Amino acid sequence: MSRAITITVGEIEMDAVLSDSATADAIWDALPIARTVNTWGHEFYFDIGVQAGQEPDASDVVEVGDLAYWPPGMAFCVFFGRTPASQGNEVRAASAVNVVGRIDDPPIEDLRRVRTGTSIRIDVA
Repeated sequence: MSRAITITVGEIEMDAVLSDSATADAIWDALPIARTVNTWGHEFYFDIGVQAGQEPDASDVVEVGDLAYWPPGMAFCVFFGRTPASQGNEVRAASAVNVVGRIDDPPIEDLRRVRTGTSIRIDVA
């Protein structure tokens, strides 16, 4: 089962989908979520107050547009490019994350202008 969500960061609005997993279920149940972002390279992350463990298919290498949950920080992550941990052209999280969804066409250039402290909201579409 996929579930449509809207992610608004600053003035940027993006359509996304949460996947079918226990972690995605917990995030869906916590919506709406409003916070401010932290940036780490071309990634946003922020505590969402959801507690979930690492899933069996968790990975530290992800794709541009992936939405993930980082268990050690109870954080939601939005990946839109390389991070300080990336090797070559890969997109790499700080450690293994549970991929919980996807933004199909992230506006990468706009997202690169967002700074730490910018507001973000995740809501049911």
